[in-house]
Amino acid sequence: MSKLQPVRGTHDILPDEFPRFAHVWNTAREVARLYGYAEMATPIFEFTELFARGMGETSDVVSKEMYSFTDRGDEGLTLRPEYTAGICRAFISNGLTQQVPLKVFAHGPMFRYERPQKGRQRQFHQIDVEVLGAPEPECDVEVISLAADILQRLGILDCCTLSLNSLGDPESRTAYRKVLIDYYSAHKAKLSEDSLRRLERNPMRILDSKDEGDKAVNVNAPSLGDYLNTAARDFFAAVKAGLEASGIAFTVEPSLVRGLDYYTHTAFEFVTTHLGAQGTVIGGGRYDGLIEALGGPPTAGIGWAGGIERLAMLANDPPKPERPVAIVPMGEAAERRALALARELRDADVVVELAYKGNMKRRLQRANKLDASHALILGDAEMAKGVVALKNFDDGTQREVAFADIVEELTVDAMGELADLMGLDGIDDDEDKR
Repeated sequence: MSKLQPVRGTHDILPDEFPRFAHVWNTAREVARLYGYAEMATPIFEFTELFARGMGETSDVVSKEMYSFTDRGDEGLTLRPEYTAGICRAFISNGLTQQVPLKVFAHGPMFRYERPQKGRQRQFHQIDVEVLGAPEPECDVEVISLAADILQRLGILDCCTLSLNSLGDPESRTAYRKVLIDYYSAHKAKLSEDSLRRLERNPMRILDSKDEGDKAVNVNAPSLGDYLNTAARDFFAAVKAGLEASGIAFTVEPSLVRGLDYYTHTAFEFVTTHLGAQGTVIGGGRYDGLIEALGGPPTAGIGWAGGIERLAMLANDPPKPERPVAIVPMGEAAERRALALARELRDADVVVELAYKGNMKRRLQRANKLDASHALILGDAEMAKGVVALKNFDDGTQREVAFADIVEELTVDAMGELADLMGLDGIDDDEDKR
């Protein structure tokens, strides 16, 4: 039998690596909480039609990259390639229209069949933020600010650039679409097959084509900014003014587009040069027409997603895990007493490591390898006296502590360590001294 390997484009997140992943979504969850966002989740698979309507049948994701299948009930299903469509579906199917503005945070695995690359696998993970039912430009500023604050806490913001563009309102886009079709029609011979297919249905998608021939044609393409009406210009001006007031630097990037008709107004990306060509770490925009396109009532929407793999590669180190306390019992009676002592300590939120076998030397070596703060040594002599031998690995001291006092002893020591880490002399409960 051949050696089993993970499927191409998938990746085991091993214990040494997992804290970096958890650091990203826990940081994002905490910042989202400060902004008043509630956490939610949607199923990992949905009806294929949802993504075809939600992302557009001509998009690369829908036409080339989705993991779709027919189940035993002859239903066409797809593993989710992104979160937005599922959250919008949940908004409609759960009747959440009375809860607007609905502000949500989510994270989890996504699936796209594409060439595996640095920071992007076929099963990858995202953090996601969506706001439904808030058409004001102040909401655009808030979701971008939320992204910036997450990047700041992860230590990434300084190595990222925020690119910003306006996609206009429907009236502006209709006028621009006509001009764009005329321009590309005059350059058909230079366009790729994909762009020729998009010309009549989705000409704006040609603007973000990766084909070198298309890129050459795009250099002289008309700019959407020249076709924004007064309302769209005012909206974009309000977003830029809000970002400036928030102290968030940005550059206007006219080539940043979202090609589907229900995208409107703001599009943005946080991009880094530290990951090579695939440098977008967070990207999103406003999609005021999506809920209606999915069969719901007209509802404004805006959101973004960030790749956890990429963010984890760039992020500062996660907080160090709490150091465990190792219990080292010797003898059958001590082994049984150690089980009860371990539960008692864990009830007090003390991390406990209880080895399953080995002599005292081997167990102490394992405790030291795990960076334990203390060892609780328990043998026949200690059992007879009702004590444990408490060994401090940091200073090498060892003393006896009564069973009844061990929880308090360890939790007080932990408080002292915390005070040292915070640069405090101690913790004083005297109200008059605060």
